[in-house]
Amino acid sequence: MAVTWEEVPRLGWILVKALLRFAFMVANNLVAIPSYVCYVILLQPLRLLDSKRFWCIEGIMYKWLLGMVASWGWHAGYTVVEWGEDVKAISKDEAVMLVNHQSTGDVCTLMMCLQDKGMVVAQMMWLMDHIFKYTNFGIVSLIHGDFFIRQGKSHRDQQLVLLKKHLENNYRSRDRKWIVLFPEGGFLRKRRETSQAFAKKNNLPFLTHVTLPRVGATQIILSALVARQENGSPAGGDAKELENKSQGLQWIIDTTIAYPKGELLDIQTWILGYRKPTVTHVHYRIFPVKDVPLETEDLTNWLYQRFIEKEHLLAHFYETGAFPPPEGHKEAISREMTLSNVWIFFIQSFAFLSGYMWYSAIQYFYHCLF
Repeated sequence: MAVTWEEVPRLGWILVKALLRFAFMVANNLVAIPSYVCYVILLQPLRLLDSKRFWCIEGIMYKWLLGMVASWGWHAGYTVVEWGEDVKAISKDEAVMLVNHQSTGDVCTLMMCLQDKGMVVAQMMWLMDHIFKYTNFGIVSLIHGDFFIRQGKSHRDQQLVLLKKHLENNYRSRDRKWIVLFPEGGFLRKRRETSQAFAKKNNLPFLTHVTLPRVGATQIILSALVARQENGSPAGGDAKELENKSQGLQWIIDTTIAYPKGELLDIQTWILGYRKPTVTHVHYRIFPVKDVPLETEDLTNWLYQRFIEKEHLLAHFYETGAFPPPEGHKEAISREMTLSNVWIFFIQSFAFLSGYMWYSAIQYFYHCLF
């Protein structure tokens, strides 16, 4: 489409703004990530003396780093509206989030909407594609204890074994509470055709807004983290009786991300901010883990049912612009989540001051040695 002279100033400003945002993001990463790494190194003696306190401090810094990423979208007008059950009520319990996956913007959206859920972000473990290990944030995720999955049939069995070991070695010892998992195993656009062919072959529903999930990682997580009662059945919570806590994984949070008109946000848009302000919608359903079957076939059917329900949720959203009301209610209630500008200013200022402090300290020791 041709650009008219009247549009040139507006497009020029979008370009300038995008370049300024990109420059700020680069500067942000150059000071914040090395500062995080330096603090972790400095605190290693504390890790030996009091491991729980060390991982608590590390988690707070991790939450701040994810808060910085969230702030890039927040200041560009990319906000979040939440629907369904309020996950704040279980923010201190152990839970797994099962999330549909459409673009790189899904991760940024979760980084934003979980910032106001207490210490959830600080105590969270992400399961993500191994390619993220080689991004600028990879070193942070490695230190924090996130797990990187290699996709493909040839790697699948080995990756599940590695995931089991990773959970045994890093989940409890680092006081983790929540796990974020994308069971579809990839972006919707990449997996939809294969998933539909599989569904046709196995007489399963034809899905267009989601794909059929893979069960392997979910089963490993449940088998490793769900506490058992004496009779061998899973111990879990009841959403109506939050006072009765039990050890181990207690909740499955079925999380559905929807973009208005299906126009996805990606990480490039999040950073550069060249699109008009938009609202991403996130829907939650909470299931007590005691109600989730653990046998492979039953768990597979249970997961399939969750994603079939996601298909209906998204179809309704794209048709009406809102998620359907829960059963027994006349309308669905939405909640706007907000980020505190004062808090964002604090963590950004702390990052740049820390970067300057570490740079000065390294420069001083360099001159002392040489």
